[in-house]
Amino acid sequence: MGQILGCVQIDQSNVAVKENFGKFDKVLEPGCHCLPWCVGYQLAGSLSLRVQQLDVRCETKTKDNVFVTLVASIQYRAMPERVADAFYKLSNTKEQIQAYVFDVIRASIPRLDLDSTFEQKNDIAKAVENELEKAMSAYGYEIVQTLIVDIEPDSQVKRAMNEINAAARLRVAANEKAEAEKILQIKKAEGEAESKYLSGLGIARQRQAIVDGLRESVLAFSENVPGTTAKDVMDMVLITQYFDTMKEIGASSKSSAVFIPHGPGAVKDVAAQIREGLLQAESVEQ
Repeated sequence: MGQILGCVQIDQSNVAVKENFGKFDKVLEPGCHCLPWCVGYQLAGSLSLRVQQLDVRCETKTKDNVFVTLVASIQYRAMPERVADAFYKLSNTKEQIQAYVFDVIRASIPRLDLDSTFEQKNDIAKAVENELEKAMSAYGYEIVQTLIVDIEPDSQVKRAMNEINAAARLRVAANEKAEAEKILQIKKAEGEAESKYLSGLGIARQRQAIVDGLRESVLAFSENVPGTTAKDVMDMVLITQYFDTMKEIGASSKSSAVFIPHGPGAVKDVAAQIREGLLQAESVEQ
């Protein structure tokens, strides 16, 4: 804004207040205006119509006795139709807005605990906006928007909250880990049970196959070699299996040393022992 030879220029988005001998005369819109100072006209001042922002930090206490600092961002502007009120009625607009913000916040927050303060941030901002709208409209100002941009508890409270959250997450992680280990143990037990069941089926089928093979061998040998009895055939089969077992023990490179009696009569003794074991098992079953 400049003034040369009684002419003044008002920039865009601004207005100026014109007085005549100290009394309000009119509001000057953006553009060039003539102010003949010789007849008592003068420029009292200017006012911006742009939206302005004021950040207010307010410390207060919650219902659960936690001190928090809230930062309220107030966006406001002067009403074009009430420039005279905005210019003459308030000497310090920012301090007036700050006082109303302090009043509303310190009346609202003590009724809420810390968690509710975070959850009801928008309600607090709305309450501040409504109170400011009612109060500042009488002075020619419009409240465009009110935001609670930050809620900052005391540093010790923040640390305690983080520790509580960390402990809760560790507890959940421990429960999940224990549940996973439980599932692994159950699956492992089910696998072992299934393995043992299948192993038992295999052994049973193996024994059944051995019995069937022995039966067929006895029948075939009795038919092809006249005069032989089932006892003779079984003795020969047992002896054959005995030598097969000895062969497998000797061929295995990882087997330990095994000392067993062996001689001309050892095979007969082994056959007798096996036969007696089978007969005793049959008598017990009967």
